[in-house]
Amino acid sequence: MEVRSERRFEFDAAPPALWAALGSVDDYPRWWPWLRRFDARALAPGEEWRCTVKPPLPYVVRFAIRFDEVEVERRIDATVEGDIEGPAQLLIEPSAGGSAVTLTSSLRPTNTVLKAAALLGRPLVRYGHDWVLDIGAGQFASRAL
Repeated sequence: MEVRSERRFEFDAAPPALWAALGSVDDYPRWWPWLRRFDARALAPGEEWRCTVKPPLPYVVRFAIRFDEVEVERRIDATVEGDIEGPAQLLIEPSAGGSAVTLTSSLRPTNTVLKAAALLGRPLVRYGHDWVLDIGAGQFASRAL
């Protein structure tokens, strides 16, 4: 099972301010309490972040994000590996209110428990994925910007 996602979020910050907040990796655990583990140094090409996420479901997801290409204030291309894997991209565009961010990903479970959960409860897996993205965007807007 693959979870494809394309989400667009509007933020009240111009791309430079949004990018500065995204680069404040030491603040991520404070912004997102569902981020149970987070090891990162910087938002830069070649960096790898290690994450453990606890959605509002009875499982955790452990993964790494490798930043393949980073175009400051414009685009991030990344590869996700671990309990889930696949490509992800973040696009930042100026908008009337500040910035529009589009997150696109195509992720599939690799962990046996998540594979079984995906087969038996696809709507729940989708809910957990969407919850992390939507709640995360709201928490970023209110706590980081």
